[in-house]
Amino acid sequence: IMPIEDLSDEGLPKVPNLDLAQIKFLLTIKPNDVALKEKLLNEMKLNSMASFYSECVNDGQLSSDDKLLQTMRSVNEEKIKEFDEKIQETEKTFGDSEIRECYLAKVQYLCTIVDREQALTWLRKTYEKTVTLGHRLDLIFYQLRLGLFYMDQDLIGRNLDKAKTLVDEGGDWDRRNRMKVYQGLRAMSIRDFKSAAELFLDTVATFTSYELMDYQTFVTYTVICSLLALERPKLREKVS
Repeated sequence: IMPIEDLSDEGLPKVPNLDLAQIKFLLTIKPNDVALKEKLLNEMKLNSMASFYSECVNDGQLSSDDKLLQTMRSVNEEKIKEFDEKIQETEKTFGDSEIRECYLAKVQYLCTIVDREQALTWLRKTYEKTVTLGHRLDLIFYQLRLGLFYMDQDLIGRNLDKAKTLVDEGGDWDRRNRMKVYQGLRAMSIRDFKSAAELFLDTVATFTSYELMDYQTFVTYTVICSLLALERPKLREKVS
């Protein structure tokens, strides 16, 4: 069943962009694919992703360009300086709610440029300033996306446990539904295709997790996991 509307412009921001992690992975299989390298590099230049660029150079997916790296670092430093000045100003004059919004803006930028350590540091600071359960869950989803970007199973596992606890305390339907997609991706990444299939099938008609992937990709994952894991009668019942 297709969702009636395209809601990809709503919901959580697509940061970090998991498509880039996929391209980086594909380059380990096809190291000489010029089109893939160009796509990855163009995205890095667009958002001045200095930290992620360094990782790709160190891991052998991209060639080193010191001038480009320095240019990107300068952009990052200038932007972060602006965020820090805004944060200092807000901390002097406003309350926790406004401070939280400034922290979150910095988090979104750090996730966009995939500066993992700084992003996690500022996510923790933002979490401390966050009162509402829904907003706390959104911050956990940021950490889960960073975990999925790097396939950091420890980070993913810890944050899924936190997310489950918060959802059980009273998470709304949308976030409860969204969490199942994150759980399914985690299950798929550790080859637990049965759990992944069941979680994906539970959410296939109500999918809104466009920060992770588009709907077509989600359906593809659902079908593959179902074919690998489900008995034929159950497969017919669920997929038909």
